[in-house]
Amino acid sequence: MSILTLNNLSQSFGAFTVFSGATASVPHGAKIGLVGPNGIGKTTLLLILCGLAQPSSGSVHRAQGTRIGYLRQEAMDAFALKTNTVYDEMLSVFAGVQDMEAKMRELEEAMATDYSDALLEEYGAVQEAFEHIGGYDYELRIKQTLEGLGFPEELYEMPLSQLSGGQKTRALLARLLLERPDLLILDEPTNHLDVDAVEWLETTLRVWNGALLIVSHDRYFLDAVVNTIWEMSRTGIESYRGNYSAYVKQRQERWERQDEVYQQEKERLAKELDYVKRNIARASTNALAVGRLRRLSRDLIAIQEVGLMAFRESKSWLQLGVGAVRPLGVMEAEQALKEIESPNLRPPKLNLRLKTTYRSGDLVLRTRDLDVGYPTKHLFSAQDITLTRGECAALIGGNGTGKTTFLKTVMSELESLGGRVMLGASLKVGYFAQAHNDMLPDNSVIDELIRHKNMLPGEARNHLAMFLFRKDDVFKKVSMLSGGERAKLAMAILALQGANFLLLDEPTNHLDIPAQEVLQEVLENFDGTVLLVTHDRYLVDRLATQIWNLEDGTLRVFKGNYQEFLAAREVERQKAKEARAVAKQEQKQVTNGKRSMNGHQRKQAESLSKLELQIAQIETALQRIGKGLQKASEKQDVNDIQRLSREYSTTQAQLDELMSQWTVLAGE
Repeated sequence: MSILTLNNLSQSFGAFTVFSGATASVPHGAKIGLVGPNGIGKTTLLLILCGLAQPSSGSVHRAQGTRIGYLRQEAMDAFALKTNTVYDEMLSVFAGVQDMEAKMRELEEAMATDYSDALLEEYGAVQEAFEHIGGYDYELRIKQTLEGLGFPEELYEMPLSQLSGGQKTRALLARLLLERPDLLILDEPTNHLDVDAVEWLETTLRVWNGALLIVSHDRYFLDAVVNTIWEMSRTGIESYRGNYSAYVKQRQERWERQDEVYQQEKERLAKELDYVKRNIARASTNALAVGRLRRLSRDLIAIQEVGLMAFRESKSWLQLGVGAVRPLGVMEAEQALKEIESPNLRPPKLNLRLKTTYRSGDLVLRTRDLDVGYPTKHLFSAQDITLTRGECAALIGGNGTGKTTFLKTVMSELESLGGRVMLGASLKVGYFAQAHNDMLPDNSVIDELIRHKNMLPGEARNHLAMFLFRKDDVFKKVSMLSGGERAKLAMAILALQGANFLLLDEPTNHLDIPAQEVLQEVLENFDGTVLLVTHDRYLVDRLATQIWNLEDGTLRVFKGNYQEFLAAREVERQKAKEARAVAKQEQKQVTNGKRSMNGHQRKQAESLSKLELQIAQIETALQRIGKGLQKASEKQDVNDIQRLSREYSTTQAQLDELMSQWTVLAGE
């Protein structure tokens, strides 16, 4: 049974229809990725599904009792009326758990003097319910979730009102994950996360027990998390099984199948029309030709009404609402046949071509003992680099680590702080800037293009049309363009340069998935060399032959693809984890007074160590007694319940005393 169903939804604003005919359902446990070009209405649809907006027509049915959690793209106002700290806000999710925990403490105190069956039975029921709702690990869950989403402990006590917009979005995501709604709806959840946080979120959502509906331009994220893709268009939702990569393959097969059906149907109708034209004037065959013309007329009118694909999938004209119709004349039928539109579902896409003017030398880039930064600030040192013709190097790392500065150093716009950068022979460098700040804001789109390469206005308009700047769009001012439009204009300019060495700084920022797919295809077929700075792991996975990882003030070169890099990184992290465990144990030994201590310190450390050992033993005993008490409660063994309850109270008192001693001793 589905927990949410949408039936023939549409949304219009005045005369403009954003989308229509959206019909789909969300089963229990589904993990759905919602994709479609920018402006198609994905966020509007999410608002309708959450009950925060009303559709122009259609309906949404939610299963009774379904809890929905919704993460907006930006959550600046998420905690507008809250005065909580970050940790208190997370703790508020578990108010019922804390109430139950307090109830257990009350019952334990009561059982110290009252051994009635009723009290013991009540305690057993409360304890079982407490364990069932995660009462023993909710504080650990809070810590793991906050750490996973990039909140260090020093931010736990910060008031929500003092968080930045990105931090508020992450805090809202953390709360939603802790709440565990039946359906979690996420609109661009990776926007404010670094790579480590995104990877943590992927791991968390892969094992998520509830249903997921996610809008994301991060194709790698969709590949890792979802098992269904909803492709949204102006006229409905098409569902595909599998992750994003499976969807791309199925979508291509669907396009090809529909092209084939279109050609077959056109050929069939053309043959029917040809028969009518050849035989309608003959007395011997006129009746048969008129009958075929009547059927052909009915087919053509039905196709005009519902489209060719719906006509092919229908079982009868009556099902389509097409009954007796006036037969078309031969010339009318010819015109109707010409007007049948192809069912081409391919959305309008960039017609990007990156061609090199000439071939570069085999050696493209080499560095030796390179230090990168500014005279007042050293950013990082780099392992020696060698990049050859035809390779793609992906430079990855956190924000502010110096990736863009490195590109400027390669282009000699900045001097290195040390070492050398050597470029190969016959290079023509093309640079795609992340901020596109070299564009003149008062220029029109067409003027900005002509500024970079002189051409006739007609040629410029034809070139811009390949990048979806059509009609009056070419006269828009650069300052009025959206982020995606600025990126497309930058690509249009780059395509004219004939570069054989591309330096691309976050080229997929602001691009919707169709545009990302085009860029990926173009770069895969590019016969030059690419240095790619990006957070787009899907693009890195498809293109990179080297990974340059910028972390902790060092650029490290990994020669291999992204999957090999991830495997090697995991091995390194495991080794580092083991090394930290060893170091922690050694530090603990030092702290316990086993090295370099005077007599008093050593004696104090030994006492602390003994107390810690006793406390650990008592805590283990409490866990054992608690489990035994739970089993006794399940069996309704009154004698065992009474005995274990007394033992639990006595042991708890011993633990409290030891903890008091430890607090006093540690304070000294």
